[in-house]
Amino acid sequence: MKALTLTAALLACLGTAPAFAATPIDETRPLDARGQLEISNVKGRIEVRAWDREEVHITGSLGDGVERLQVEGDRKSLEVKVRYPRNSRDTEPTTLVLQVPRQVELEVDGVAVEIDVNGVAGRSLDIESVSGDVVAVGAPREADISSVSGNLQLNLNSNNVEAESVSGNIALRGRIEGEISAETVSGDIRIDTRGQAARRLSTSTVSGSASYTGGLAPGGRISAESVSGDIRLALPASVSARVSAESFSGDLRAPGVRIDKPKYGPGSSFEHTFGDGAGEIRMETFSGSAELVLE
Repeated sequence: MKALTLTAALLACLGTAPAFAATPIDETRPLDARGQLEISNVKGRIEVRAWDREEVHITGSLGDGVERLQVEGDRKSLEVKVRYPRNSRDTEPTTLVLQVPRQVELEVDGVAVEIDVNGVAGRSLDIESVSGDVVAVGAPREADISSVSGNLQLNLNSNNVEAESVSGNIALRGRIEGEISAETVSGDIRIDTRGQAARRLSTSTVSGSASYTGGLAPGGRISAESVSGDIRLALPASVSARVSAESFSGDLRAPGVRIDKPKYGPGSSFEHTFGDGAGEIRMETFSGSAELVLE
């Protein structure tokens, strides 16, 4: 009788104990200073920090139900991947924390994953997430960053940057003098090149607004399009460009321009040359407003 009572008590304790237990991660692999690194995770968080060692140090924790952490490759190219069972609905989130060479060529993929990358300055940075937010700070020469429903918070000193989100916002800041492309459906776009003159800028939204603060390189081009969102471009007063804008039902504003409106029906447009007209700026929106500000 006492044995049965003791067994019942133990079972009761087990029943109230935590159902999940994470497995600690602590692994190190060699990787060349300019090697390639690919990181992927389905659920949880990926955090990457740069250091001045030719190795990758991986810490964090594997969520309960995860099969294993797969680390494959050599010192030139390395893959770090969280392996999930075929039915992964009952698995717990996995957190990966990696210290990587500063000049690494980095690719990060996640599904329901928060991604945070800081300090990398390699040839390329490629980040893709489905539902998680992305934070990236660094100086990669090329950056391609996207998320379906997550927000992008980017601070990059790069030659070229491409950012894309469906319903999330894009905030991009940094010294970027090459090409910038930003696209959303319902999210807002905010770009500030900290006084740097971009060679090409392209923004596109459906219902989100878009703003750009920065310069335009000689002979450069800016194209900003929106369906129902507003557009605002803030450029130096010394800008040299041919500017055109049109809207079906929204307002158009720019210093010293004449807004043309048809005698009958909706719509408005303008064309104007600032300075020597070396560059080209075009704003187009259906029902949103478009504004050019010279500062």
